[in-house]
Amino acid sequence: MYKILISGYYGFNNIGDESILRTVIDNLREKLEDIDITVLSQDPAQTSEKYGVKAARRMSLWDILRCVWRCDLLLSGGGSLLQDATSGRSILYYLFILRLAQLLGKETFIYSQGIGPISDPRNRRLAARVLRRTSGIVVRDVKSRDLLLEIGVPDYLIHVTADPVIRVKKADPALGLEILEREGCPRREGRLTVGWAVKARRPDPAFFQEVRRSIQWLRETCGADSVLIPFFHDEDYSVCRAIAGELDGQAGCLTRKYLSEETLSIIGCMDVLVGVRLHSLIYAAVMGVPMIGISYDPKVDSFLASIDRPTLCRVEEFTLEKFQEAFRDTMSHREAIRETTEARLDSLIEKLDQNEELIRGIMERKK
Repeated sequence: MYKILISGYYGFNNIGDESILRTVIDNLREKLEDIDITVLSQDPAQTSEKYGVKAARRMSLWDILRCVWRCDLLLSGGGSLLQDATSGRSILYYLFILRLAQLLGKETFIYSQGIGPISDPRNRRLAARVLRRTSGIVVRDVKSRDLLLEIGVPDYLIHVTADPVIRVKKADPALGLEILEREGCPRREGRLTVGWAVKARRPDPAFFQEVRRSIQWLRETCGADSVLIPFFHDEDYSVCRAIAGELDGQAGCLTRKYLSEETLSIIGCMDVLVGVRLHSLIYAAVMGVPMIGISYDPKVDSFLASIDRPTLCRVEEFTLEKFQEAFRDTMSHREAIRETTEARLDSLIEKLDQNEELIRGIMERKK
C-alpha cells in the first residue's frame, strides 16, 4: 500500500478548494492502484466523511509530524499555495511541510498549483531551495513556470498542465433549478438569467457600485434576472446580500451554503456567468455557460487565456460601459464560445493526466 499525504487549503468550506480536493482524490484513485490517502484539513471529521479518506488537523504539529512520518509521498496542491500575497505566513506553512517531508526522506510532489506572486526575496530563496528538492512539479499555467525558472528552479522538474477542477464532472441542472426556486430566484421562461460570482476579501465600494449599475442595466434594457452567488460563502455572502438589498428586488441572492455539486448545477442554470472567483469561471466552462471574467489575480487571466477567452478588465477598472460591450459581444457569440471552450477543456484535461503519470513513476522507483 503506497501512502499519499495531501497538503492544501482544505476543510474551510471554500467551494473552489473543495472542488480541487475532490478531483485530486478521484483521479488518484482512478489512475493509481493500491494507494492510501490522508488529507491535512481544518475540519478532519468532515473531510474524512465527505471524501472517504483519512484526515488530520492541518495546524497540529503533532498530526503533521505523525502523518509525514507515515507517508511515502507528500502531495502539495492544488490551488495557489505558494504565494505571499495573501499573507507572509501562508507560504512558510506549506514550505515547512514540504521541507519536513524531504528531511524525513519522503518524496514530495507539487500537484497542478498556481505559483506566485512571491515578492519577498527571502521567500523566493526559500521556495527555490525547497522546490529544487522535489520529485516533480506540475503547475497550472505558464506564468507559474516562468516564476519558478526566475527564482532558480530547474526547467526539467517543471510541467505545465491546468487547474485540476476542469476535470469535475458535469452536474444535472435540475438540482440547480430546484435550489433557485427555493431561494426565490426562479428561472423564468423567456427571460435571461445572469449569475454574478463576486469576491469580497478586499471589498472595493467603487466596483460594487458598478456591479449594481450593471445589474440595473440588465433588468431595464434586457429584462434579465440576476443572481448573486456567494462562491466562498463565509467571505462573499455579506457583500452579495448588500448588493442585492440595495437593488430593491432587482436581483436575487443565494442565502445558504452549498456543496460543490450544487453550486456547479446552479451555475449550469445561468445564461451568462460574470465571475471574479477563478473556480466560478471554471464551473461555467465545465457546464457550457458563456462567461465574462473580471480579474483580481493573474490566475484568472491565465485560465481565461487557456480557453481562448479575453479578460474583461481588472476589478478596479470595471465599469458599466465595459460590461455593456462585453455582454453584448458574449450574447452575440454564445454558441461559438461554447464550442471553443469545450475543445480547449478537452485538450487541458488530457494534459492533466501528467500528474498521475509522474506520481506512478515515483511509486515504481520505490518498488
